Amino acid sequence: MKHIAVGKSLVRYLSFALILLCVPAASFAQIGFSVGFGPPAIPFYEQPMIPGDGYLWTPGYWAWDGDDYYWVPGTWVMAPEVGFLWTPGYWGWRGNAFFFNEGYWGPHVGFYGGINYGFGYFGRGYEGGRWDGGRFFYNRSVNNVNVTVIRNVYESRITDNNSNRVSYNGGNGGVNERASSEEQNYSRERHIAPVAAQAQHVEAARANRESRASVNQGKPPVAASQRPGAFNDQAVAAKEAGGRYQPPASRGGNAAGPVRHFSDLPPQERPSAPSTGNPKLDRKYQQQQQKLYDKQDQERQKAQQQQEREHQSLTRQNASQAKTQQVEQRHQQQTQQIQQRHVQQQQRMQQRQQPSRQSEPGRR
Repeated sequence: MKHIAVGKSLVRYLSFALILLCVPAASFAQIGFSVGFGPPAIPFYEQPMIPGDGYLWTPGYWAWDGDDYYWVPGTWVMAPEVGFLWTPGYWGWRGNAFFFNEGYWGPHVGFYGGINYGFGYFGRGYEGGRWDGGRFFYNRSVNNVNVTVIRNVYESRITDNNSNRVSYNGGNGGVNERASSEEQNYSRERHIAPVAAQAQHVEAARANRESRASVNQGKPPVAASQRPGAFNDQAVAAKEAGGRYQPPASRGGNAAGPVRHFSDLPPQERPSAPSTGNPKLDRKYQQQQQKLYDKQDQERQKAQQQQEREHQSLTRQNASQAKTQQVEQRHQQQTQQIQQRHVQQQQRMQQRQQPSRQSEPGRR
């Protein structure tokens, strides 16, 4: 059962990656779960020896599985195209939660939150190497390269003044960095989503209980691997955690991200009556708000009924813990996604109505 669940998840991931190949670079942004508290700090670990020419380093990071953060080990990956570099993903605070910004391959290294992932990724750009004449040249001062095997190397000493191990941008205690105009331009270039080997690597980390932050307390036993998913071959353990890991005592509700089911949510608040001073305009706005409320309430009820039916089916089948957990994670993701969409719809409506209110006589 476990292997089937992982396979299905991998198929979904790869299908999503194929879709991303067909969309503009600007579409690479926040995906997956939102979480109410930040991930642990970046642990201290050594980089494994490069397995061969043409591999590029992709640093480790904390991912979220719907219930806990887990460490995705750093690893060496073959670039999907000559001239392409890896921009790491990062967690960023967006108003009321942390969202993960997916990493990507592209001709330049874009913004990755100012996070110090090490090994050339010190917060801005990449100091670990460069493409030249169709070959990648490695900076041996930040990469573990066997120069007797790989000769396309150079040495450029880097002074890394960024000792911060914080793994997220914004929020309480996060890195306070914003994308430069150059990095914004890079985000609009043609990009490629994480390759199949990276997807398999993430799934292997997710399936490893010891990768979970609640188990390793920010010091994963497999911090890096020589090849994607090779956790028992040339794997490297973290030397120490990047900082003390203190998740909220209560991991429910907003403290630990979205609740699992619509039945756990409080009743949806009805929209307040608009008050612009123009009765006709107020009625129009109120009708628009009521229409959106009814549509969202219907969607919530439909999703809640579906979740309850699936719970009843699991009970009748006396389903295994693995299958129950899979359904629970899917319910949480569904609840979170619909919540986010509803909030965005409400915000867009407020933005559409706000200019008219500000333009009324007597308003400033």
